[in-house]
Amino acid sequence: MEMIKAVPIGGLLTAIVSLVIGSTGSRGGHLAIHHMAVGTHEVLWSWPLFLTATGLAWALMLMQR
Repeated sequence: MEMIKAVPIGGLLTAIVSLVIGSTGSRGGHLAIHHMAVGTHEVLWSWPLFLTATGLAWALMLMQR
């Protein structure tokens, strides 16, 4: 159940960090921030950051049990 709760939190954290770093034109090195098309909109996204943020949120929720 914690993993289901962690995915939106990881997505929100990824969107915020990618927006802050990617808006300056930086790719974020190992974060690999890139433009991703969502319908007619383009958003900045990073899969490595998403997996890390989701794992961090999941671990924090498990510790709160």
